[in-house]
Amino acid sequence: MKDITNVKEIKVGFNSGEKIIPVGRLAMRDRKIYFEYDASFIATGIAISPLRLPLQSGVTSFDTHLFEGLPGVFNDSLPDGWGRLLFDRLARSKGILPSDITPLDRLAHVGMSALGALVYEPDHSGDNSNEPISLDVPARQARDVLEGEATDVLAELIALNGSSGGARPKALIGVDEGFENIMHGVSDLAKGYQPWMVKFPNSQDGLDAGAIEYVYALMAMEAGIFMPQVHLFDAQHGAGFFAIKRFDRIGRKRVHMHTACGLLHSDYRTPSLDYEDLMALTSSLTRDMREVEKMYQLAVFNVLAHNRDDHSKNFSFLMDEKGGWQLSPAYDLTFSSGPRGEQSTLVMGEGRNSGQDHLRKLGQEAKLGNERIEEIINQTQGALSKWEELAAQYGVSTASIALIKSKINL
Repeated sequence: MKDITNVKEIKVGFNSGEKIIPVGRLAMRDRKIYFEYDASFIATGIAISPLRLPLQSGVTSFDTHLFEGLPGVFNDSLPDGWGRLLFDRLARSKGILPSDITPLDRLAHVGMSALGALVYEPDHSGDNSNEPISLDVPARQARDVLEGEATDVLAELIALNGSSGGARPKALIGVDEGFENIMHGVSDLAKGYQPWMVKFPNSQDGLDAGAIEYVYALMAMEAGIFMPQVHLFDAQHGAGFFAIKRFDRIGRKRVHMHTACGLLHSDYRTPSLDYEDLMALTSSLTRDMREVEKMYQLAVFNVLAHNRDDHSKNFSFLMDEKGGWQLSPAYDLTFSSGPRGEQSTLVMGEGRNSGQDHLRKLGQEAKLGNERIEEIINQTQGALSKWEELAAQYGVSTASIALIKSKINL
């Protein structure tokens, strides 16, 4: 691994999978970050972050209190939660305080391996191999890190995690068609392998966390929500590892993605958004009522399924080659409690006791039509009614089945 600190300037590029074109430059002075678009990128007319970083000449800077001064679109490239914990622990093992690591240092560590299409130079991400792996090994290593100070596996886990976010340990992997062979999957994959992301339990999870998320994905698809392909890998301990096919990669093509958090410069750690805001964002960005309806379906599922960790990083948008936007496939759908037991994203101003009446009002505000609103709610309830049967089938514990059944809003 190369130097962790002292990066003064970052060149940002856009990697379509065929070529890398320059986007602009980030520089830091007196702990304040500045960004300037490359004139050639402005000429393309493609706005990678139209709300907070519009295409314009000149130098831009932002308040250092949010994202440490990074524009939201580049903050989206940084790992948080588990990935940040790993990197900070590695820094400490080298005698470096995490407080001395700048956002530019972190972007250099992401380098060419970021999720989406943005890439960063200098690239300090290290070597990414295509070697076969057994998922039980990184799962055990992650558990060791969470339980103690295991430093000998930090670099390996950082490489596997890539720039993925979230609190749970993750690995970016390549999977063959039969789900029998798995390899490290951050870099270009061998022929016959597809890019996937797999999750492992954290210290607060039970060993059935993967199975719970898998069943939630099945129910979401039954409810009509657009989901990527999912899989439950066998595990030596517990009900299995949940995996989801990456939607920021299509073969060798890379797809630009941007979270609602980054688009709106909304701090997901202090939730302040309402689903009304997310639906307005979807309408403004995509100009397509079909995409607004998809966001509404997510709101209905999250509220009725008691997925209260529905913060602004758990909603993303994908941009095509011409600069057009659509809502990404759904992800991070599982049973969870939000801040103080409330929805992280409010429903018409209600967080703790949001229910069907709030959802109906939300749909009406979005001009969806009462018949379609009732159809979506009924379809979601029908999907959630299969919780007990599916959960038992995939090895969820009886205690988890009973708890989640008591919280699902049918």
